[in-house]
Amino acid sequence: MSLGAARETGKPRAARRYGAVNWRGLWVLYSRKAVLRFLRYGLESIAGPVASSCIFVLVFVLALDGGRAMSPDLTLAQFVVPGIVMFTLAQVAFDSAAVMIIHDKQDGVIQDVLMAPLTPLEIVVGYSLGAATNGLLTGGILLLIFAIFIDLPFVNPLMAIAFALGGTVLFAMVGMIVGIWSERWDHFSAAETFLVMPLGLLSGTFFSLERVPAGFEWLLLGNPMFHAINGLRAALTGHSDASLWLGAGMIAGLSLLLAAITWRLFALGYRIKS
Repeated sequence: MSLGAARETGKPRAARRYGAVNWRGLWVLYSRKAVLRFLRYGLESIAGPVASSCIFVLVFVLALDGGRAMSPDLTLAQFVVPGIVMFTLAQVAFDSAAVMIIHDKQDGVIQDVLMAPLTPLEIVVGYSLGAATNGLLTGGILLLIFAIFIDLPFVNPLMAIAFALGGTVLFAMVGMIVGIWSERWDHFSAAETFLVMPLGLLSGTFFSLERVPAGFEWLLLGNPMFHAINGLRAALTGHSDASLWLGAGMIAGLSLLLAAITWRLFALGYRIKS
């Protein structure tokens, strides 16, 4: 019934009803507030990470001779590229999630999200999947560029998608927690410097597990970024340094744990309710 008809008949306008999931609200949060806002600044959000990663790989591979072997079946370029792609998409997902929440908190827009007919779980899903999509989009473009110049066999494309999705969702969750916790941009910068960057540098992007000194293997095996990179490298080239099942289990378990923490923070309104 239209508003005019409701006034004529004197009957109150019926409230909109939602099912178990507010799909419309979830789609708006995901598409408009997360993905479209990211694409609006594509030159900075996509072109910047893609260009810097390409330059980094080019300089690194040329400096260390990209044709030399890292293993019996991989060149240096083939070994490094999956790690750079995974780290880039994970960092973009982290940045996207954290920056969205910090911006919304500082602009007061987060109150509109909290007052919308969305449950805390739906808010977590909308923000995290939006940030993961942004990371996958950037990483996909980067991988396509590398595939033009570097021979990547793409041994198992489905496994590549699974580990890429797992890595982006995991770091999107990390970004959401950092965004909720951060009251200033300094907090975000500190988290990126002392959390994300060390995980990336100690991820096995530039060296294999075999080259780690005895007794220090735990630095890689306990790092979820290492397992995400190892999974993507195995899917693209067939080379693996650790158990893929262990890596998949760690990524899935941490993602669920961080999702539960993020849901609880939204439910409590921690640092987001004025």
